[in-house]
Amino acid sequence: MVRRVAVIGAGVGGLASIKCCLDEGLEPTCFERSEDIGGLWRYTDSIDCGRVSVYRSVITNTSKEMSCFSDFPCPEDFPSYLPHGLLLEYFRMYAQHFNLLQHIRFKTTALSVKRCPDFATSGQWEVVTETDGIQESHVFDAVMVCTGHYQEPYLPLASFPGINTRFKGQYLHSREYKDMEAFRGKRVLVVGLGNTGGDLSVELSRVAAKVFLSARSSTWVFSRVSDHGFPFNMVSTTRFNHFLDWLLPSALTKRIRFRKFNSWFNHANYGLASTKSSNFKVIVNEELPFCLLSGTVVLRPNVKEFTESSAIFEDGTMAENIDVVLFATGYIFSFPFLEESVRSLFDDNRSLYKCIFPPQLEKSTLAIIGLVQLTGSVMVGTEMQARWVTGIFAGWNKLPPTSRMIADVLKKKPPVKRNPSERENLKMSFISYTDEIASCAGVKPNMLRLLLTDPRLALAIFFGPCTPYQYRLVGRGKWSGARNAILTQWQRTLKPLRTRVVDESCSSYSSWCWMCLLALPAALTVGFLLSKSPRPGWSLQVGPQP
Repeated sequence: MVRRVAVIGAGVGGLASIKCCLDEGLEPTCFERSEDIGGLWRYTDSIDCGRVSVYRSVITNTSKEMSCFSDFPCPEDFPSYLPHGLLLEYFRMYAQHFNLLQHIRFKTTALSVKRCPDFATSGQWEVVTETDGIQESHVFDAVMVCTGHYQEPYLPLASFPGINTRFKGQYLHSREYKDMEAFRGKRVLVVGLGNTGGDLSVELSRVAAKVFLSARSSTWVFSRVSDHGFPFNMVSTTRFNHFLDWLLPSALTKRIRFRKFNSWFNHANYGLASTKSSNFKVIVNEELPFCLLSGTVVLRPNVKEFTESSAIFEDGTMAENIDVVLFATGYIFSFPFLEESVRSLFDDNRSLYKCIFPPQLEKSTLAIIGLVQLTGSVMVGTEMQARWVTGIFAGWNKLPPTSRMIADVLKKKPPVKRNPSERENLKMSFISYTDEIASCAGVKPNMLRLLLTDPRLALAIFFGPCTPYQYRLVGRGKWSGARNAILTQWQRTLKPLRTRVVDESCSSYSSWCWMCLLALPAALTVGFLLSKSPRPGWSLQVGPQP
């Protein structure tokens, strides 16, 4: 019987795990090596103890309504997209509201997590920690590892001949980037066009003498602001769109998606992406197209090699007099505190059952929280993982036999191992994955039942954004405020914009309600089809994440 649970890390996953443990009557103890909560999202000017943190100017890629904890909405006066400071403030509000801080031991590093000698029968773990140079040993019934996947910088220097032998300039990983002042007046080459590479290129273009951006694959760029000014993911991440993705052929949905991306600007003209590309990624960036259009950022292909002061690209072109090379090449995960025999059981999240449990262990008392790539908010997926896992620890939810878990892992594991820069195509559908875990936890909303009992709510859930409150309507952890949170989510989205009120000819909200009423017959049909058809486990979709 699980009672005492060790939680490693006090970031988003750690806070959610502590809260879920308390909800299930468990006794969590969280070990955080720094002096504060927030993990990746707690900005610091310096690189302390190897901790990864965001850069000064970062803003979330997913809106507040799509990224908040499922029973604790963001304040209505917070903007839809949060700078890191406001997001950290939200985390503090969450921690204080649910009294989580008393369960966290700050400035305490987890040195080792090993199975106890009687693990096959007890499932217990020995956790050795260090605080102010003093080591201490603990025994826990279960362990939740919440250190995420932004752990160790991925710096593939071997793929860039000459960078550490001939090149005389400076090179660094984006983990070391804090702000743009150190690059003023310099010629900079940014390697890697992901969300970070795009952000840093735009920011550096304001102060650098010249910015070159090297991309190895097709990249589609979209804005956080969608049609009519609403947050993009609130408009695109809906159960209706998800149903269409399931219903229509994948070639057709991809063609529709590419056409939508090109409706903003023609990506081929900018050298960013082609509709014929099979390997591609999607990033969020409102300013990059203008920087390319104005020449403040120059896009180039993959780097072939470096000379003393230049970069030679695969198409034979050259960028001369480079002062700094900034590698935005992503991260790899590592769990140095886990014993090697356990760490060797998984080389990526697809080696884990539901991206959480190492299936080979005799007792499933080790859970890896937050090691997942989703097309939507990882924070929401992380909280759902924690709810399911703590339900298992408390005995309310059950795992299948080991043989079935291993078979499920082998079925879903990609046949080819990819490096971190190619993970975009392996992202799982936000709705598919979250629904899958919610079904395991018994908290997934039943659309057909809602259509019959509460059609207004059902229409808002099906045609509106798939916000996390949907997973608090039923089952364990049901929240009485979930229905109202769903029906008022658009008001909270628009509230911070109402700093100057103008007259409106008609109510957009009323128009949306009428649209939903007209769509009721179609929704009933869809609900019936969904009740008769299996849900997809995961799909090749694209979208933002924080």
